[in-house]
Amino acid sequence: MIDNFFGNRGLEFIDAITIMDNNGKILYSLRNNPLFNEDSSKRDFESIIGKHILEVFPTFSPEKSTVINCIKERKAIYTERQSFKDWKGKYMVCNNLVLPIIKKGRVLGAVEISKDVTKIQENFTSNRDNIKKTNKKSGGFTAKFALDDIITCNEDMLDNIERVKKIANNSSSVLVYGETGTGKELYAQSIHNYSNRSKQPFVAQNCAALPEALFEFILFGSVKGGFTGAEDKPGLFELANGGTLFLDEINSMPINLQAKLLRVLQEGTVLRIGDHRDRKVDVRIIAAMNIDPLAAVAKRQLREDLFYRLNVVSIKLIPLKKRKNDIPLYIKYFIDKYNKKMNKHLTGVSTEVKNLFEKYDWPGNVRELQHVIESSINYVDRGIIETKDLPIYFNEVINKESPSKIKHKLPNIRIGNPESLDNIMSNLERKVIIDALETSLGNITNAAKILKITRQRLHYKLKKYGIDADNLRN
Repeated sequence: MIDNFFGNRGLEFIDAITIMDNNGKILYSLRNNPLFNEDSSKRDFESIIGKHILEVFPTFSPEKSTVINCIKERKAIYTERQSFKDWKGKYMVCNNLVLPIIKKGRVLGAVEISKDVTKIQENFTSNRDNIKKTNKKSGGFTAKFALDDIITCNEDMLDNIERVKKIANNSSSVLVYGETGTGKELYAQSIHNYSNRSKQPFVAQNCAALPEALFEFILFGSVKGGFTGAEDKPGLFELANGGTLFLDEINSMPINLQAKLLRVLQEGTVLRIGDHRDRKVDVRIIAAMNIDPLAAVAKRQLREDLFYRLNVVSIKLIPLKKRKNDIPLYIKYFIDKYNKKMNKHLTGVSTEVKNLFEKYDWPGNVRELQHVIESSINYVDRGIIETKDLPIYFNEVINKESPSKIKHKLPNIRIGNPESLDNIMSNLERKVIIDALETSLGNITNAAKILKITRQRLHYKLKKYGIDADNLRN
């Protein structure tokens, strides 16, 4: 029983030991793990010596106390997930093993060995609740996005939509890959909603968001007694039975679990932790990752055999920097969306902002563009978004990139040039100012930062050289 309770590493996993006499009075108390009931000090534990067990743990009655029952029944009692409050009112969940102390046929008392599973239980419940909350937002294990929600005029992305229509009703696994923010879950939900599984559950889980210790039982489920603190709980496969399971960032899944996932895909059955009975499941898997799958295989983030199993149908999403023609569509969509949400009346963005958007590489893709527009709309009630309304980080990135993009075409200066030095320097200065304005798309403030002069001084030089910044905005 002790081996089952502590595993192969024995006493290392004991959190606390308490010894009572045959009346239930505490004779000895040891906190072996400093994290066990960490709100209580060593003195707190010493203070309970001499007190009755029911005084220290008032939530127990004599009938429900495992210690009292152990002494009465003269036998060992093991209790999983025993919930109670201690003498300070702190809620705890423990696995307790109580052993009678018997000498010459007489019960002298009992020793209780405790393993604190409060945090395991909290983590289990928290992760389970997070999954439920995530899906509850869209009606409870349902997909809210459809093909009509995909915004694009890019040929490759339009081809992806046609591919979705062709493969949606099949049960083959799908691997969607693309940079962060390109809309992988949008495509996963669209596949589900276009398929004959659309009325069945759509369950989504980001693999990178799960602690490794909780991964297996969140995915496959558990039976009571399967591990410390385990309950009879279905895993994601069972929750998605008949429908679709979307596993985002699949390359974050531990390699050993990828082998178990492969077995589920091959056999169509799932084995809960601690169970001996396979359960049949009918689930379509859509997996996603933000790097090239072959690169993930090369880096040993993804098993090669699992890659082949998932990559029956593959969909590659194009980053926003390679489909700049979609930017005006997204601008309109997100402005309309946040106008309604914030009760604003914006009509668009300035030409300068539009040009900045088209020159920027968008490392965060559509998600970053959405954030930039949402942030900007917070500062404007009506009219258009100007550069001054853009997020601070965005302007800083643009300004940081700008100097490296200036390519000065200096005039050839040779000895004997009939021009005076003053004229040569004036022409050179004029050329540098024009380059700075072209780089900043006619934005005087940004051009002044590039040139490291004040805005007032730049205005003076523009007037001096007859440069019209408005002509350099496009």
